[in-house]
Amino acid sequence: MDFFGNFIITIQFLIVLVSFHSLESTPVSIATDKEALISFKSQILTEHHNPLSTWDENLSPCNWSGVSCDNQAQRVIGLDLSNLGVTGPISPHIGNLSFLRFLELQNNQLIGEIPHHLTNLVRLKTLNLSFNRIVGFIPTNISQCKDLTVLDLMNNMISGKIPREISRLTNLQVLNLASNHLSGDLPSSLTNISSLVKLNLGTNNLSGPISSDLGRLINLRFLGLTVNNLSGTLPPSIYNMSSLVHLALSSNNLRGELPGDIGITLPNLLQLYLCINRFTGNIPWSLHNLTNIQVIRIAHNRLHGSVPPGLGNLRNLEEYYIGFNSIVGGLDFLDYLTNSTRLNFLAFDSNLLEGSIPRSIGNLSKVLRSMYMGGNDIYGTIPSSIGKLKGLKLLNLSYAHLSGEIPSEIGLLKELRVLGLADNVFSGKIPNSLGNLQLLTEIDLSKNKLVGSIPNTFGNLQNLLYVDLSDNKLNGSLPMEIVNIPQLSILLNLSKNHLSGPLPVEIRSL
Repeated sequence: MDFFGNFIITIQFLIVLVSFHSLESTPVSIATDKEALISFKSQILTEHHNPLSTWDENLSPCNWSGVSCDNQAQRVIGLDLSNLGVTGPISPHIGNLSFLRFLELQNNQLIGEIPHHLTNLVRLKTLNLSFNRIVGFIPTNISQCKDLTVLDLMNNMISGKIPREISRLTNLQVLNLASNHLSGDLPSSLTNISSLVKLNLGTNNLSGPISSDLGRLINLRFLGLTVNNLSGTLPPSIYNMSSLVHLALSSNNLRGELPGDIGITLPNLLQLYLCINRFTGNIPWSLHNLTNIQVIRIAHNRLHGSVPPGLGNLRNLEEYYIGFNSIVGGLDFLDYLTNSTRLNFLAFDSNLLEGSIPRSIGNLSKVLRSMYMGGNDIYGTIPSSIGKLKGLKLLNLSYAHLSGEIPSEIGLLKELRVLGLADNVFSGKIPNSLGNLQLLTEIDLSKNKLVGSIPNTFGNLQNLLYVDLSDNKLNGSLPMEIVNIPQLSILLNLSKNHLSGPLPVEIRSL
């Protein structure tokens, strides 16, 4: 037989061989996946329960709970064991699931380090290990997983620096490394990931300045850098990231003046968190033009000036926190906040505001839960209309100059847990109606000019943990009803009054 005849026979033989091999490859491949999953299962600690006990080794892993397969290739492409209470280390054999695209192990009790073999999963698109107890470093060769679109390692105990190799994950849309023990600077190389939509590095130990290059992430909608040690001024480029919906920089050491036009350059902003920094200047006037904004939290800075007009535009506002600054002016802005029907948190305490509380306070949102107003030069009486805020759980008007009697209408606030009216000049008696606040855990009426006896209705407040009625002009005896409150364990302060009578023996049990 000539050369060409031999060549054709050889080719035919190879074709048959390859065809035979392809027929046999599927069970071998799924067997590899099965072994990897069995190895993963073997690492799970089963002291209390094993959520993977339903994995029957006599069946294909494609039939196991939490496992998904490609119907054609019959290979494992997804493993979702989230929220199952899985405990133990991640087996390195997980790296043998070579067709895996989705690995979702969040909200379990996984321990140990991220196995380096996991970076063999070059088809992986989603890696979610958040809310576990994983330690160690982020593998530098994570860059091998070039198809990753989601990398979520939030709420673990991962330490070390953010590897610069992450910047090679050019398809990444979500990078969430928040609530770990990461240190070092904010890698400027992250700005190479132009596809990023969410970047959350909050609650770590990151330090140094924020690079102006971060502004190159023009698709970014969520930027979270809260609770770090970041310092310096905020680059102007950050204020030009027009796609931003969520900007959170609270609890750092950032400084500089907030630009007045932030509400124009960030037109899509819904949540703004800048608390506990060293920002200066006025409250940006343009914030009140963002008609869809939900959260404005800029407390604990060095802001001054008055509350700018336009609050009446913010019908979707849910939280407004400008406390602990040097804001001046009156309280007429409360009239405009009545348009914010979704407002559930309002705090402007510890500023330089002055004036009386308008009656319109009773027209604030029906879903208002917390209101902090103290630490200002607020005078006059508390309007009786405050009794209309029936959703309130916390009311703090301490450290002001309020006078008159405590309105009995406060007793209508049946959801109230905390009532702070300390350090004012309230006079008259403590209203009996306060005994209606049966969910109350804390009451502070200290440092006023209250007279009369302590109401027996306080005995209805069986959830009280903290009572401070000190430094008033109360008289009479200590009601047994207060002494018998079972939960009263943190504070009972009745000093600097005119109370009389024997001290109940039961007080020893407090």
